[in-house]
Amino acid sequence: MTSSPLTLHWPAADDTARTGRALGPVLTAGDVILLTGDVGAGKTHFARALIQSILDVPEDVPSPTFTLVQVYDTARGAVWHADLYRITSDIEVDELGLVDAFDDAICLVEWPDRLGPIAPETALSIAIATEGTGRAATLTWTDPRWARRLAQVTTDA
Repeated sequence: MTSSPLTLHWPAADDTARTGRALGPVLTAGDVILLTGDVGAGKTHFARALIQSILDVPEDVPSPTFTLVQVYDTARGAVWHADLYRITSDIEVDELGLVDAFDDAICLVEWPDRLGPIAPETALSIAIATEGTGRAATLTWTDPRWARRLAQVTTDA
């Protein structure tokens, strides 16, 4: 069963971050968020705000563009932030250990098209696009748990 898409409008960068901060606290181990959008769309900005919202101790959250994966320890469990822009095959993804993390960590994946067939079917997909000077995010999912969580998030954001 596929969800009806939910579109959020983010007129400013603060709106993008606010939604990330609202979503972070409802995530649990095994949750995967797939972030798509052009370079500069706001994927990392969203992920950074989400990660910072659940860190036990505040720390810098750099883009994993060159490291490919950054892992953070939180009270909610490990958080993996992956940027697969430079990945050329799903074999490289497997070498990162990301597939195992899908089961026992919170995972945020930028450029998820690089996952190919190993993209989790239960993931929340967020497609971010430019909308004037702001952004529009289209959220889709198949797992019913996302509808409950997003209902809470969109009222908090």
